[in-house]
Amino acid sequence: MSALKKMLLFSGSIRSNSVNAYLLKAIQTIGKDVFEFVNYSELQNLPYFNPEIGDDHLPWEVEDLRNAIASADVLLICTPEYVFSLPGILKNALEWTVSTMVFDMKPCIPITASSLGEKAHESLLLILRTMGARIEDDWSIHIPGAKTKISSHGEITDSDLLHRIKQMLNSVSNALN
Repeated sequence: MSALKKMLLFSGSIRSNSVNAYLLKAIQTIGKDVFEFVNYSELQNLPYFNPEIGDDHLPWEVEDLRNAIASADVLLICTPEYVFSLPGILKNALEWTVSTMVFDMKPCIPITASSLGEKAHESLLLILRTMGARIEDDWSIHIPGAKTKISSHGEITDSDLLHRIKQMLNSVSNALN
């Protein structure tokens, strides 16, 4: 039996009871036999991005972020949309990786789960592709009306969404093998 592939999970919302947290919980349940899931929960501890700080003076939190990304086989970023954009805390984390190659050809799953989410999803895709992330079409998922499709128990209640998530996990797993 081969070792499970490591999937690093990011939530663009730091609210413990956010629909994004519930969706990540559901994904971990669905994919538990295929992936080793690691939640990155330190977004709120990252300092504000400062491009004048060189790699030899990086805050340890930033080094940990970069190392976590580099050591993962695949990343899953699940985010809400705030004022037609990405949450600042997620954008800050992504900015700390711009001067690196940690996203270069790194398999990445962008998911936007929000009331609308279209603009945030476009922005997330643009940022990740600009940084060189590998994103296949069936890995990118935009979930408008997310609160009506995911329960507070971490269950996907929408059958179409559940099917898409399962297909996505299968596609990612096949791509990594």
